[in-house]
Amino acid sequence: TLLTGLRNQPSASLGHLLPEGTPTPLIPALILIETTSLLIRPLALGVRLTANLTAGHLLIQLISTATVVLFSTIPAVSLLTLLVLFLLTILEVAVAIIQAYVFVLLLSLYLQENI
Repeated sequence: TLLTGLRNQPSASLGHLLPEGTPTPLIPALILIETTSLLIRPLALGVRLTANLTAGHLLIQLISTATVVLFSTIPAVSLLTLLVLFLLTILEVAVAIIQAYVFVLLLSLYLQENI
């Protein structure tokens, strides 16, 4: 999106790097900070999505392993962990929906800013 914005509207895209009314001594530092921020955005979005989805899958894996192991020794506790696993699966689906919404929202904001 950044390259498309620079190609289609170079002055508007570069205008986001420097806020209006910036004191002259701060101009080089602000351009460097804003450029770094623009380049890190996609990486931060990807890391956040990966971390949230991986954490949920890891937790489901751990609880499902505990459910299987406990089934032969303590069936009552195994049924309780199975209930927790079911509730966690519902929560994971909700988190996936929210993550998809946030991803699309941020992507549309990035596109809107640069196109």
